[in-house]
Amino acid sequence: MADTPEKRVKKKVVELFKKYEVWYFMPASNGFGKSGIPDFIAIVRGRFVGVECKADKTKKPTELQIKRGKEIQEAGGAWMVVYDADTLAALEKLITY
Repeated sequence: MADTPEKRVKKKVVELFKKYEVWYFMPASNGFGKSGIPDFIAIVRGRFVGVECKADKTKKPTELQIKRGKEIQEAGGAWMVVYDADTLAALEKLITY
């Protein structure tokens, strides 16, 4: 599988989760599950967290990804998009706060 900018962002998210021993998984996107699910599902101090990764800030989540993010937030979870050092730092803050 080719190394892509989005894949590099995902690798940094995995490194962050491992650093803080966050439980996480990456749902398979094989057409059999619910569409729009974030790239990562994690549990941080008992809170559901969805993380959508993008190659850079010009790549926007789809309408369906945004809809799922709002559903997560309305249910009491956290959802965020990570694409650079600043958004990765925001995820780290969410994990360590």
